[in-house]
Amino acid sequence: MKVSLDNKILNTLPAFKIGLNHYTKITVSESPQMLKGRLQLFQEQLFFELDDKAVTKFQGVQEWREIWKAFGANPSRYRSSIESLLRRISKQNYLQPFNSAVDMNNFFSLQYEIPMGIYDTQHIQGDIAFNIGTSETTCEGLNGRLNHLNNMIVLSDNIGPFGSPFVDSKRTAVSENTTSAIHVFFLRPSMNTEEAAELLTAAGKMFTNVHGGEVYSKILHKEQSSTMLD
Repeated sequence: MKVSLDNKILNTLPAFKIGLNHYTKITVSESPQMLKGRLQLFQEQLFFELDDKAVTKFQGVQEWREIWKAFGANPSRYRSSIESLLRRISKQNYLQPFNSAVDMNNFFSLQYEIPMGIYDTQHIQGDIAFNIGTSETTCEGLNGRLNHLNNMIVLSDNIGPFGSPFVDSKRTAVSENTTSAIHVFFLRPSMNTEEAAELLTAAGKMFTNVHGGEVYSKILHKEQSSTMLD
């Protein structure tokens, strides 16, 4: 499977990067108590931090609002998933456990202050491309709505769009039947490739400690805009 980053993205934001962790032979289940506890505690800590700090003052949120503007999307109307998560926590509307993969994805997103998505490879057909959505780009999201992804970064396969830093699709959602998944880290442009590699390694180790299996990490950036995943 080939994964590529469209040049239109890199021409607009030369420092843009995508991190990829490809997990194989994993077992997804109900989250262990350790993960449930860490996710709950982290949200409670963030709630108190948000009492003194506006959501838009978090560095990750700031950088993703600037990315939205660079591509012509309205960050106040179409918030990145990390901003939406933090705004939800600020209202004490905490995320409830779903399954081990989704819960860990949410934990990492909050920890690293970046949008993230995890996708079941069994429901991806053909190669994956990261590009910019048009007025005709839509996907049926996990939020239960048909979402328009104009001027946003979008992941697409041969069937069509299935992910973005805004919302992910039902079609490629990870479940307890998932044995292979692609974990996408929508990295901050300010992060260099060495920092990104360390982040992916740490996240991959924690993920496989819970789910078993193996992890292969890749980073897409201006000097390497495409890669092959086994």
